[in-house]
Amino acid sequence: MPGTVLLLAAAPLGRGRLVDAAGVLPVLAAVAPAVLSGTDTANVVELVDPLEPQAVLTRLRAAAAAPAPLTVYIAGQLQLDRRQRLPHLALARTTPATVRYTALPWHWIREELRLRSAEDTALVLDLHADAETWRYVAERGLDCGRNTAVYGRVAAGAGRRGVAEPAYMKAVATLLRSGHRPSLGQLHEQAWARARVGEPGAGRDLVLAFPGGSVPRPPFAYPPTLGRRNSHVEQPVADPHAAISARVQAGRYPEADALAAHHEAAAVRSHGTASDEALHWAEVRADLAMFAGDAVRSCRAWLAVAGTRLAAGQTVDSPAVEAAVDRAHHQWGRIKDPAPARELGSVLAELRLRVPGRQQGALENVQQHLRQLQAAP
Repeated sequence: MPGTVLLLAAAPLGRGRLVDAAGVLPVLAAVAPAVLSGTDTANVVELVDPLEPQAVLTRLRAAAAAPAPLTVYIAGQLQLDRRQRLPHLALARTTPATVRYTALPWHWIREELRLRSAEDTALVLDLHADAETWRYVAERGLDCGRNTAVYGRVAAGAGRRGVAEPAYMKAVATLLRSGHRPSLGQLHEQAWARARVGEPGAGRDLVLAFPGGSVPRPPFAYPPTLGRRNSHVEQPVADPHAAISARVQAGRYPEADALAAHHEAAAVRSHGTASDEALHWAEVRADLAMFAGDAVRSCRAWLAVAGTRLAAGQTVDSPAVEAAVDRAHHQWGRIKDPAPARELGSVLAELRLRVPGRQQGALENVQQHLRQLQAAP
């Protein structure tokens, strides 16, 4: 089965640019697709300085849904939004004042990859950050989900030295152009060694080295050391997500849902309906319904998740609430049967009044579509 590769280079076009992210794309694009992916053949999608976070999300979602190994290479710039202080991947039109609306929330990446297995999902990252964002990552880590292998670095902004180069990603690309792809752990160590030699400030980089499938901790070692390979990662534990992912890839959706339902019931018994554990499995089942093509069940499940989170006291602008409503909205738009579309549309419209989300015109879109459904015979 062909692998999938997503190459994403993004940074603001104005004075806030910290890194020339797009400069690495020609070097990466010169690598054979199969080498980028580590599979016999691969499909490659390139995104260079994209403008809209929704456009990036669409490409990422399509890549994540492909039943094949996925490697995402990201060179870019991290920034915190002023409202929630959460990390975002800055895009071409991002400014410090518009991060929330013009940048890609980092948790979107985590959410899109969460149903995949670490055995066939990897992020290779070369990210730069201003001082505040760098401290955020140093203290809290960069949450990419427990089911994704992550390798790379977060570099502190060059400051007065001007716009930096994605030296780590260029080293990755240079090594891969030889036509040989070692394991990602070996590739990471070789690339990091090269980047440190050619970049004087690399000693302050936060090094990302997380093979996935383990109990999550902040995925970096600081100060960086090459001698202790992944010493900060605990031993792998059994992960039901890999079994679910295998069933999805085989098209055995009822079996995947039954397995997820078992874990959801266990989480409800142990922790309660509104617990993070139970809500996680409810979200997994909502995504499984989407993969199975059941937009009604998926929409209904996402609406229930959003309602549970709000009833538990989560704020209307929290990432988890916004993500649940956005996903319910997306699935609602795919419902063909007018009866359930009207039923769920009424619930969604009421929810959108409370949770407008980041996409402008979302509430108006629901209201207009709902009027059309109600006017139809």
